[in-house]
Amino acid sequence: MLRLVCISYEDNTVKNMNKDNLPVLAVDIGGTKIIAALINSDGNIEARVRTPTGAAGGKDASLSNLFLAIDNVLNTGGHKLDEIHSISIAAAGAIDMAKGVVTASPNLPGWFDVPLLALVRERYQVDSYLLNDAKAAALAEHDFGAGKGIKNMIFLTISTGIGGGIIIDDRLYFGKSGVAGELGHMTVEASGPRCLCGNTGCMEIMASGRAIALNARSRVEKGAKSIMLELAGGNIENITAETVSEAAQKTDAVALEVVNRAAFYLGVGMANIANIFNPGMIVAGGGVSKMGELLLSPVRLVVRERAFRLAADDMLIVEAKFGDDAGVIGAASYAYSLTVRSPLS
Repeated sequence: MLRLVCISYEDNTVKNMNKDNLPVLAVDIGGTKIIAALINSDGNIEARVRTPTGAAGGKDASLSNLFLAIDNVLNTGGHKLDEIHSISIAAAGAIDMAKGVVTASPNLPGWFDVPLLALVRERYQVDSYLLNDAKAAALAEHDFGAGKGIKNMIFLTISTGIGGGIIIDDRLYFGKSGVAGELGHMTVEASGPRCLCGNTGCMEIMASGRAIALNARSRVEKGAKSIMLELAGGNIENITAETVSEAAQKTDAVALEVVNRAAFYLGVGMANIANIFNPGMIVAGGGVSKMGELLLSPVRLVVRERAFRLAADDMLIVEAKFGDDAGVIGAASYAYSLTVRSPLS
């Protein structure tokens, strides 16, 4: 059963307890996909739909796809709005938790100061909640996944972008403004390229799925001989992080160089995390983490070279248990948790 972890953030209040036997309609909005699911209090997914975010079409297109996903999962699951616990949304980007506003989202073009929580509440007239997608995934992995039983844990999602979630003493840490955990935007290469967030040399611009694809395309364009082009159907623009992973698994030298470059910068970032937080575990999730040991083995080597020995020795780096469903599982857990007042609120 979904454990009602105590999470507080400013104006959270006790909700109606008799709704806890109803499923949460949980949504995960990422840079490339939207997943909507009905998740019951036993942690089971009753219905699930997936649709492209349509981020290239701008904010309005993304919001239309969000509402479509919510409507579709209700229809798929055979539920009406009065038959759900709440709508809980995990969204990519920096979120003003007190106001329910997505202030900025580097991977969602046009998403600046979007009052997402108000829009959802106005449209559906049900209790609704909002948190960052990586924080939601951190909660899922801590409560039910690879980090279960780990008191102090960091979650790092390595996908189109890179995000993070921080668990301290079994509690999801938000920070003063609710934006703690934007680990993908720590600087790991001061003279690196400009990130979509406006900074230069962020871990995201150096090691995300987008960065891996861009690096691979650049190498092939410059004449590097690689099976990646063949795997991409002869079109350089079709080379993705998945293409790189497939080629690297086949011991393609260029693809392995691309993976190792990303692993180096991830290792630098994780060494920083080890020294700052001294967690018992870093859980790596997101599409890029599906490379598994191909990626994580060189990451661990960099961490051991750069982090304090005691911090590195006491920290595991593991692959996440929940793949694409981590965001919705965590969003559901978050919604259920808010039916209980935290002792610290």
